[in-house]
Amino acid sequence: MNLVFMGTPDFAVPALEALTAAGHKVIAVYTQPPRPAGRGQREQPSSVQRAAERHGLPVRSPRSLRDAAAQAEFKALRADLAVVAAYGLILPKPILDSPLRGCLNIHASLLPRWRGAAPIQRAIEAGDAETGITIMVMDEGLDTGPMVLKESVPIGPATTAGALHDVLAALGAKLIVRAAAGLEEGTFVPAPQPAAGVSYAKKVAKDEARLDWRQPAPVLERRIRAFHPLPGAWFEANGERIRVFRAAAEPRARDATPGTVLDARLSIACGAGALRPLEVQRGGKAPVAADAFLRGFALPPGTSLG
Repeated sequence: MNLVFMGTPDFAVPALEALTAAGHKVIAVYTQPPRPAGRGQREQPSSVQRAAERHGLPVRSPRSLRDAAAQAEFKALRADLAVVAAYGLILPKPILDSPLRGCLNIHASLLPRWRGAAPIQRAIEAGDAETGITIMVMDEGLDTGPMVLKESVPIGPATTAGALHDVLAALGAKLIVRAAAGLEEGTFVPAPQPAAGVSYAKKVAKDEARLDWRQPAPVLERRIRAFHPLPGAWFEANGERIRVFRAAAEPRARDATPGTVLDARLSIACGAGALRPLEVQRGGKAPVAADAFLRGFALPPGTSLG
């Protein structure tokens, strides 16, 4: 088929590569415009743009798809199918209606659970035992379209958002090739999403990354994994921001105000239980194990953390 691919971050790249390898003709790649990044704040192309350029594919980076000119340009492509993966722009109805077989979206959850912007992070944060990929036909709603394919993966007790992201990106690439073939052959019939079990994965706000010691320790441990590597969970100690990469939730042996260091192992009192950071990072330094961190950064029992 003649495909339009629409995606921006690393998550979308395996799908673009897989569709190209499967023999589909990608007639255009739509991606977000270059953004300032790095210390010099120089404009950097998206991961999808870099992948498209490696394959010699034409790239388009409109800032919006709402104006008539952009919509006419898209329609003129006469695509059989559009594939969307973490593109970052809303597709208005004229865009959705342009491809002959519609627009397929690669969504990183088992819909209808975790519709929205941050399904990977919210699944881990909520303590879900599994998540997965859903391939759906896009409509005007927020991840509400009928489903073509769905496959689950487990979320383990040590799974981070970064690791899960990579697993789901690879799974999405595999499933989108199957879904595109199924639609072309007429063997896949999209099924409506069930009405029960709907939840929404709101975008992660930066202030959520600060650890709130009033929360139960298991909640904070999941949040650390959900926000790793970005935005990165942290707490404040001695006026410094300390990032936490790994931690363990433990029972609390005695009552203490949440945020109090309980012992020489850096166990910290929480609203319920205690959290023991296992790997941390000071600003401008490399991540280290907690015991190595404590040798150069004293946090004796009784210290109150922010």
